[in-house]
Amino acid sequence: MSDTQNDLGTAADKANQIWGDLVPVMAFVIIYNGMRFLAPETGFFSAKTALFWATGALIAITAFVIGQKLITRQPIPLFLIVSSVIVGFFGTLGILAQNEAFLYVKVTIQQLFLASLIFLPMLFGLNIWREMFKSVFDLPDHAWTVLSIRWGLFFIAMAFWNEYLWRMYAPIAEQCLPIFGVQAAPCEAYSFAGLSFGEKDAQGIWANWKLGNMVITFIFGALNVPYTLKHLRQPEEEAA
Repeated sequence: MSDTQNDLGTAADKANQIWGDLVPVMAFVIIYNGMRFLAPETGFFSAKTALFWATGALIAITAFVIGQKLITRQPIPLFLIVSSVIVGFFGTLGILAQNEAFLYVKVTIQQLFLASLIFLPMLFGLNIWREMFKSVFDLPDHAWTVLSIRWGLFFIAMAFWNEYLWRMYAPIAEQCLPIFGVQAAPCEAYSFAGLSFGEKDAQGIWANWKLGNMVITFIFGALNVPYTLKHLRQPEEEAA
């Protein structure tokens, strides 16, 4: 009976975590599209400011999710904390400066930072992925290493994917965005590797693809389940 209760508790925790990740993104997409199609073209609350309002909602709901976990004393995943700080910092900068470029690049920075959280500790013999999930899965060291590398590379791939999406479909930002001397967001259209960037005005493709990114992440996680189960150590193996 206790095993069944533990399994149900674990399943409930996983469901809550998924909803905690999904609800802020759903709110972002709904508010963004609702304002684009229903709000006036210009003004404080308008289609032109839809991205800023949607980002504000994303920040607020994410903060609410973390606050709820703190109040109920639930564990808060390290990656959720890091993602929330990056989203909150760059999102707030973008809103205050009214510069959409901050909102475009924050996703890239978020993904690269998550990758660095995995790879940098590995240089010093620390597997952060194992430290985060060892209470859930009992795996041998080589399995943790493989999973860490897979997820690190996944975050890097998602960073490049975000760069492609916003540079290809979002309109050129009204203000350039240099970061550490590098022009993170150009102010004019350009070509690279035979592709033209900054010539389209289809910001909605980038914004709505946030849900697509969630789906990709869930699929990637599901694809790693067989490998995890294959190397899952049983109690008798631990005793031996």
